[in-house]
Amino acid sequence: METVRRAEAALMAGLPDGVLMQRAAAGLAAAAAGLLGRVYGRRVVLLVGSGDNGGDALYAGARLARRGARVTAVLLRPDRAHEGGLAALWAAGGWVVPAEEGGDLGAPLCRVFHRVDLVLDGIVGIGGSGGLRPPAAALMRLVRDTRAPVLAVDLPSGVEADTGEVRGEAVAADATVTFGTYKPGLLVDPAAERAGALRLVDIGLGPYLPEVPELEALQHADVAALLPEPTAESDKYRRGVVGVVAGSERYPGAAVLAVGGALRGGAGAVRYVGPAARAVIARYPETLVHPGPPGKAGRVQAWVVGPGLGDGPGAEEVLEQVLATDVPVLVDADGLRLLDRVRVRRRSAPTLLTPHAGEAAALLGVDRAEVEARRLASVRSLAAAYGATTLLKGSTTLVAAPVDEHPVRLNPTGTAWLATAGSGDVLSGLTGALLAAGLAARDAASVGAYLHGLAARTLAAGAPITAHELPDALPAVWRDVRAA
Repeated sequence: METVRRAEAALMAGLPDGVLMQRAAAGLAAAAAGLLGRVYGRRVVLLVGSGDNGGDALYAGARLARRGARVTAVLLRPDRAHEGGLAALWAAGGWVVPAEEGGDLGAPLCRVFHRVDLVLDGIVGIGGSGGLRPPAAALMRLVRDTRAPVLAVDLPSGVEADTGEVRGEAVAADATVTFGTYKPGLLVDPAAERAGALRLVDIGLGPYLPEVPELEALQHADVAALLPEPTAESDKYRRGVVGVVAGSERYPGAAVLAVGGALRGGAGAVRYVGPAARAVIARYPETLVHPGPPGKAGRVQAWVVGPGLGDGPGAEEVLEQVLATDVPVLVDADGLRLLDRVRVRRRSAPTLLTPHAGEAAALLGVDRAEVEARRLASVRSLAAAYGATTLLKGSTTLVAAPVDEHPVRLNPTGTAWLATAGSGDVLSGLTGALLAAGLAARDAASVGAYLHGLAARTLAAGAPITAHELPDALPAVWRDVRAA
């Protein structure tokens, strides 16, 4: 978060003392009032640490107290609490209670949380690291027992602002008000799941932030600008032909799902190579099928290889043949398990890897838990190690380029209902079609994940879905994105 600190310092240099904190406090108080619904007579507790994060909470509490709320600040470090914020809260009629030393929370403090309506987490800000200290952790256990909603100040205390990691106990907020810019820890799991609903308060940092952020997320307009569109002179070959090497005697459905994603992803034609031709043709008769090898199937603009490929004797050979081509290649599922790092790095054409956390762990030689705990670092490491654009699937889907000149992209459209067998096969076909249409690997992965997530959200509407439904939902979300 060094970039944020530098931006804040540059902005404060041109402002009177305290103006920046008052801007943050005003936005925080407004969000708190929104959660409370009615401010007058409500009970609000502030959990106040020693930094500016605690000062923001104190000034916001003073604003709420002036509107008739009963506000009590619990100070974890009374000797280091923000003096101006404390004075403002006292002047507004608020109360101040020191937390017990060592996390031994006695009866007087317990009474503070009796019938509380809202808790503001101002324990630590972007400078915190390593999880909550014992006194703060004990305080949060007391808060959880009250079941009062928690509003985090800038980010939930205890999470890592830069990476989204959670290295110890951390606050689980119902909502978070963040200032100036979104921090990676608010967007990347496992920290993101602790942030709740997000609200960004503009405090004037924009001109002082770097032009290239660490993390970005595409929106409808960005995706619409990238979507391929046929012209009057287009034919099926100009629109892009994608080759799909997928499926096996054991997993024929993977081939059907990948081909469906490719056809509904805008491909002019799909060439399928593999043993599941009969199942593919039965579902998608427009598919061009070939028994193999891939090099004899006909010209394509991109290949998708791996879904349902299995571990038969020919799997490694067909993967090698596909990687030897001079067109973009997407490698997924079983193809990832057979991947050779040196071989991928030697390719002259783009390579796109689409692992889930378990597959990423195997590629990196680490435990799955490490990938899930360090998603941002993991996707960067994979992209750099293999010299390939990497789409890391999961609760937070991330796309990283093989070099650091581009921000990591976060997909904002996913849903937990996508955690179903075969959904990744559809994503592979869809993204492969975008590669064949001429999108760069980073854009194809980002747009594919975006449309895939939207299709799942549209289908699910709060209920279970199956992967074979996803391809037919793609045209509707494609039109919605274009119309936005």
